[in-house]
Amino acid sequence: MTMSRYSPQELAARLRSGLLSFPVTHFTPDLRFDEAAYRDHLSWLSEHPVAGLFAAGGTGEGFSLTGEEIDRVVRAAVGEVGGRVPVIAPATGGTATAVAQARAAEAAGADGLLLMPPYLTEAGQDGLVEHVSAVCAATGLGVIVYSRANAVLTDRAVERLAARNPTFVGLKDGIGDIENLTRVYAAVGERLTYIGGLPTAETFALPLLQLGVSTYSSAIFNFLPEFALAFYADVRAQDHAAVYRRIREFIVPYLDIRDRTKGYAVSIVKAGLAAVGRPAGPVRPPLQNLTDAELAELTLLIGKISPRTA
Repeated sequence: MTMSRYSPQELAARLRSGLLSFPVTHFTPDLRFDEAAYRDHLSWLSEHPVAGLFAAGGTGEGFSLTGEEIDRVVRAAVGEVGGRVPVIAPATGGTATAVAQARAAEAAGADGLLLMPPYLTEAGQDGLVEHVSAVCAATGLGVIVYSRANAVLTDRAVERLAARNPTFVGLKDGIGDIENLTRVYAAVGERLTYIGGLPTAETFALPLLQLGVSTYSSAIFNFLPEFALAFYADVRAQDHAAVYRRIREFIVPYLDIRDRTKGYAVSIVKAGLAAVGRPAGPVRPPLQNLTDAELAELTLLIGKISPRTA
């Protein structure tokens, strides 16, 4: 077992202190993991200040990676940025698989875990509480639970988990249900760190700030890090004029492209990297790449706002 540099509580405090990086995973043209390119990308991003890095997450196409590949990605991230930025590894699939990945992540030197929804099956709240608790018990790492899809936790479930599991330190919201978030915060308050996890989280950052969601994982940070950090600073300053100017100028037209095809929330990020001259390779099926025309449209959009990203 490798000891994390952060206790679960230290990790939670660190994550809420700034923007969170959600890097893509680089692939070769034949869809193999390109570790050298991935490391180079993390090295470039590490020139910009963030509070944490989620390796092999959703934007990182973690759903398409084998267990061995996830371990390689996590180890590469720890090796490249460990010590400067906390590395959060994924735990995916059913309970046994998630527990195995959690232990592998701890052995690899990760600083925390992002527990993804269980694969495919629906489950009741009691079952989800047992699932999360099993992963929390498997390691000493701080666990952030991604509440979305078939694993949306109610306030009562969150309250039970917080009381039962000291290493449950964060809730990443992927649905934007205002009532549920209000109930959760009323139940456990600052016991947890709340992270925005909706696709293109910038869209929801300002209104969710009022509900205690003080940070979010930014996919846009992959290819426009200065813009992403400036946007986050405007959100934290509650500068409505600046936030909505950036939304009008970039976020809304970006969303217009993203929403054309299911799965483009990931594909458009890799397209963004291609547009700024830092290609990350294709996406893996069942995702599909942007068309050449859409890539050209995105490139033009990025060119219009990049001079004003600071």
